[in-house]
Amino acid sequence: MKRTTKRKLTDAILYAVLVLAVVLAGALIDWSAVKANFFDPAGWKRGGNWGDLITIGVKNTIVYTLVAFVFGFGLAIFLALMKLSPVAPYRWLATGYIEFFRGLPALIVILVMAFGVPIAFNWQPPGGLVGAGLIGLILVAGAYMAETLRAGIQAVPKGQTEAARSLGMSAGRTTLSVVLPQALRIVIPPLTNEFVLLIKDTALLFVIGVQVGQRELTSVARDLTTSGPTAGTSTSLIQAAILYLIITLPLTRLVALLEKRQQRAR
Repeated sequence: MKRTTKRKLTDAILYAVLVLAVVLAGALIDWSAVKANFFDPAGWKRGGNWGDLITIGVKNTIVYTLVAFVFGFGLAIFLALMKLSPVAPYRWLATGYIEFFRGLPALIVILVMAFGVPIAFNWQPPGGLVGAGLIGLILVAGAYMAETLRAGIQAVPKGQTEAARSLGMSAGRTTLSVVLPQALRIVIPPLTNEFVLLIKDTALLFVIGVQVGQRELTSVARDLTTSGPTAGTSTSLIQAAILYLIITLPLTRLVALLEKRQQRAR
């Protein structure tokens, strides 16, 4: 048997197995239970769950993501420059911070900032529980983005720095005017990916409990499973999942396009 014929036969068998698996799964699923528990018509029609999910959940999720990303990015620049500093103690501090917060689950950091730190230091975080949760997200996001920025800065050819210094630029001005702008272009795809991760990480804020108007998308969906037109079903969770996908899929597609563009540029 020729190699091409053998490959076609193997592909045909694999497709047949896949189709058979889909048919069997479809036959075994209780579609009436799926419809009743995940696609309750009361939640999908106008005036159902969409109002709270979009006007409260999506709005707050986007706001929280932007706040965590902007402040986390500022912290990341500071940490990345510290890690590349010629002063050893600065490098040690930045490395310790980055490794510490990258090694902890974001959920633990949020809980500590919401309950541990206020109790230990008798301190009320700005914004209450939501503010504490956002500080936790900022601390974690800053650690991850710092390592991304550090790699981007080091990817800038050293000749750029040498040329700027030969023109009389100071080290600080060279970093801010020459190195950082080029590094940011390099790390746009991973930073966009970090933004997508932050969108999903805002769902962790539901564990600390927030006021009705401060709920993010997951919290709204969870509350709708016990109250509202689809109480007792998981319809609101499916709707929240759809809204997350509507937000994140275009961004993940953008990351893929940016990565391809960079590869062509190289």
